[in-house]
Amino acid sequence: MGPASSKQVSELLLNWGNGDRGALEAILPLVYEELRQLARYQLHQQRPNHTLQSTALVHEVYLRLADQKSIRIENRAHFLGVAAQLMRWILVDYERGRRAAKRGAGITRLTLDPSIALPSSPKGTDVDLLALDEALDRLAKLDGQQSQIIELRYFGGLSIEDTAEFLGVSSATVKRAWSSARAWLLREMSLGESRFDT
Repeated sequence: MGPASSKQVSELLLNWGNGDRGALEAILPLVYEELRQLARYQLHQQRPNHTLQSTALVHEVYLRLADQKSIRIENRAHFLGVAAQLMRWILVDYERGRRAAKRGAGITRLTLDPSIALPSSPKGTDVDLLALDEALDRLAKLDGQQSQIIELRYFGGLSIEDTAEFLGVSSATVKRAWSSARAWLLREMSLGESRFDT
């Protein structure tokens, strides 16, 4: 997205935050391809036979954003971060519904991107989506920022720099927290798997 578009998105986000419901409709075409990339990134990590399509995921994000009565989004990175969080919730809700329909059968496992995989885990390690979501909720109670960083990087596919911009911190802070949070998640996910096996 060029500087003109980025400025236009920022202005529209400000208008939307001030109650202009039409601003969201104007924003969508400007960020649609980025949202589809986020959705494809998310769905690529899901089980191969996932029935949710990237377009449907983007549209669900849009509907959830449109339902918001009062929301303040400052810039493109913030918007993508909020979209990433919504995608996480949608995918987790979708998985919960799928498991409930099958009465718990067929755990969905995500394949972690090697660039963001948990430390010391083999490349392409599969992770249970709901177990990851529960671990992130536990991490949020201990350190909200670290949980957000994992969410933005893993679910949103945001770079270190975009994550730093979203959170209003330095890239070095994000790198440190990212490393620490990944180590914590590795431990939690290992404990979680042993809890599920017993």
